[in-house]
Amino acid sequence: MKFISTRGRSPEVSAFDAILQGLAPDGGLYMPEVLPRLPEELFNPHMSYQQMAYEVLTPFFIGDPLEAHLKAICDDAFDFPVPLHYLNETEAVLELYHGPTAAFKDFGARFLASFMERSYEVRQQPLTILVATSGDTGGAVAAAFHKKNHIGVKVLFPKGRVSARQEKQLTCWGDNVESYAVTGAFDDCQTMVKSAFMDSELKERYGLTSANSINLGRLLPQSVYYVYASVQYKEKTGKEPVFIIPSGNVGNSVGALFAKEMGAPIKDIVLAVNENKTIPDYLETGVYEGRESIATLANAMDVGDPSNMERMRFMYDSIEEIRSHVSAHSVSDELIKESISEVWKNHRYAVCPHTASGEYVRNHIIEDTDTIVVSTAHPAKFETIVEPVIGETLPIPEALSKLFGKESICKEISAKIESLFDES
Repeated sequence: MKFISTRGRSPEVSAFDAILQGLAPDGGLYMPEVLPRLPEELFNPHMSYQQMAYEVLTPFFIGDPLEAHLKAICDDAFDFPVPLHYLNETEAVLELYHGPTAAFKDFGARFLASFMERSYEVRQQPLTILVATSGDTGGAVAAAFHKKNHIGVKVLFPKGRVSARQEKQLTCWGDNVESYAVTGAFDDCQTMVKSAFMDSELKERYGLTSANSINLGRLLPQSVYYVYASVQYKEKTGKEPVFIIPSGNVGNSVGALFAKEMGAPIKDIVLAVNENKTIPDYLETGVYEGRESIATLANAMDVGDPSNMERMRFMYDSIEEIRSHVSAHSVSDELIKESISEVWKNHRYAVCPHTASGEYVRNHIIEDTDTIVVSTAHPAKFETIVEPVIGETLPIPEALSKLFGKESICKEISAKIESLFDES
């Protein structure tokens, strides 16, 4: 299979090259020329997650230099549970936080790390991973790539705009992982990363590649859990679910669209965003307008100009077609708190602020009853928000507690690309 740029001014490439490049030379994002149609026999509710990942991803890697490694990559990357938690007979939560950093970003980050470490056998050149994060991505990437051979990592996050526990996950690594607190917003961090990739001299000198959701290798693995969860849900209920997805940079949502287009039993896709209303406004007006991000309680979704909207707009021919596949709703901080309280009161089930936005959309906005809310992070990562609302202390997952005891190592820099590559 070949992959093309959303901007149409770069040569088609293999998955191997698309993943290692991160961003296409013309500044676009890589997309498959065509999405494969998955065979019905793949929708087997008794198949293991690792096996399903291999089966779903295989069409994208046929003829690829690492095709023979794909099974081992999936086995290495997805060695943790992916449960559906049912609040009642039809309302489920897809818990994507059972990986090593307790966030859904572990799926893509671990796939990328395993893939890129093996790529050295072909490429024979060290790599430098650049990652901008609004919360969970950087921690997942740092954990996945820590001490990987022939790979360095630079993690950029907006100073003062991530939770204390998130910041610890971004800064506790050392070795081949460098962390930078940028004096600006997430969009500034993302702009720095994009600028670095557009600088051919920097890209060649450092072997730059990306682990953000702009990278195809992050997005493809995220399509797998939508296939898996929809198959599990249909087996239990007999219905195709509506997925409600907390959305920031929209990579997770595009993964769901991939799964639906490939034939997974998905009825509809609904996005829940915070007070950064770029996507709902676009779907309402038909005019896309990126803007400055707004700081909210659901900080990992504080994105004013989501990169993966470029992929979504590439997939469909018109705003009317996009509207036929996706809807989006904004949830305020006040309503996020109310939603955390409501879910706890009704189900004794704690949710993070991002998941709470999805729960609010489920309980107060849409009419569908066959629904899966995608839970993107463990609530204990946001204890300063969740615990005062529910009046309980949340247990910390063992994987996180180990990280919290480590020393933080971080450098504060300005939002200029020169600061990132200052070797003085």
